[in-house]
Amino acid sequence: MKLKKLIISFAILFANFIIADTCVQCHTKISPGVVTDWKLSIHFQEEVDCASCHGEDHTTMSDYGLAEIPTAETCASCHEDQVGQFKKGKHAFAWAAMKAMPTTHWKPMELIDGTKGCGGCHKIGIKTNEEIQTLKEDGHTFGNASCDACHTRHVFSLEEARQPQACQTCHMGFDHPQWEMYSSSKHGVRYLLKQQGILPEESAAPTCQTCHMVDGDHEVRTAWGFLGVRTNGLAPYPGEDDEWWANRVTILQALGVLDPDGNPTPRLDVVANAQVARLSAEDFDKERNKMIAVCSDCHSENFARAELEKGDQIIRRGDELLAEAIRIIADLYKDGLLEKPENYTYNFPDLLTFHDAPTPIEQTLFVMHLKHRMRLFQGAFHANPDYALWYGWSEMVMDLSEIKEMAASIRKEHESTGFFSRLFK
Repeated sequence: MKLKKLIISFAILFANFIIADTCVQCHTKISPGVVTDWKLSIHFQEEVDCASCHGEDHTTMSDYGLAEIPTAETCASCHEDQVGQFKKGKHAFAWAAMKAMPTTHWKPMELIDGTKGCGGCHKIGIKTNEEIQTLKEDGHTFGNASCDACHTRHVFSLEEARQPQACQTCHMGFDHPQWEMYSSSKHGVRYLLKQQGILPEESAAPTCQTCHMVDGDHEVRTAWGFLGVRTNGLAPYPGEDDEWWANRVTILQALGVLDPDGNPTPRLDVVANAQVARLSAEDFDKERNKMIAVCSDCHSENFARAELEKGDQIIRRGDELLAEAIRIIADLYKDGLLEKPENYTYNFPDLLTFHDAPTPIEQTLFVMHLKHRMRLFQGAFHANPDYALWYGWSEMVMDLSEIKEMAASIRKEHESTGFFSRLFK
């Protein structure tokens, strides 16, 4: 019996060797970079061959369609703990969050499913089997593994994924320039100097992973969430004043999660499922306390709490500006001076339509919300005062001035039109 098992094991090992050798011979000619990366990887050292991830059905040039394209579940067969953590974090919801945006389907699908735009970063999110099958049928075969967004295939390097530059590709630009904020902050500058060997390796200098992936935990999330709003069961967070809550309600109405009477809408479930906001004090406090513990490795706890509280108050001040701008446009809808788009459910501008907002005044509000408000509070929390002030607060103030002026012009034009209509009646 033992001899039989030994023979079977040897046969399987020999078969895998033949398959792997065949793969290498062919792909050294047609995609040599892939083979080189694999040979540099820990997978190669541990004898994880091509068939382990891609299956054994693809064996010739003509049957390449039979090669299995890995998903997160493929990685979970060996890395169960990490994939389990990942599935609980915000990255896992990235694909669903993108698809949930109300005008995503208006965009060229090359930007979404084809991953040449939003989908290029949001592909890190978990997809259903049905979604994966649909993507394949539409010719969008790759990018379903999720893990390889940070552990770039086929090296799958741990060391690469631990560097802040691994986050740079997605966390930069219009609405989330965390890389620009971090790399020019004192935290980022010190770490980049460490990478260059100018500062000693022992120097304190946090990376993105230091703060957001403590001890390698793949459950990435933040206290405020991407949208920078929090509630405690659709009530104020403990200790908040009525004015801030009133402004937050206006923002939640413009996000479409509350109706004009302050009642929850079906979109609230979408926001909750995508975890882009914190909807209970418990959820917020959990993430805030985790961050305080991280900050306290280098700073006093009092300092950490005070700095994070400043970030909270910056959100509050930004909410004052944004809520005022939202109400100005909502009043134009209400008074019939600005046509409410047919796809808007309520007499509120829809902040989640992004650049699909139809008029310049609504476009200015979109930029105020998704570009400048984001930079205001993200700059504060990333210890970058220049971003918080000049790219955030200052821009929001100017946005509000423009919106006020455009609203006044719309009202004046309407009054003039009404005057001449009455004059020639």
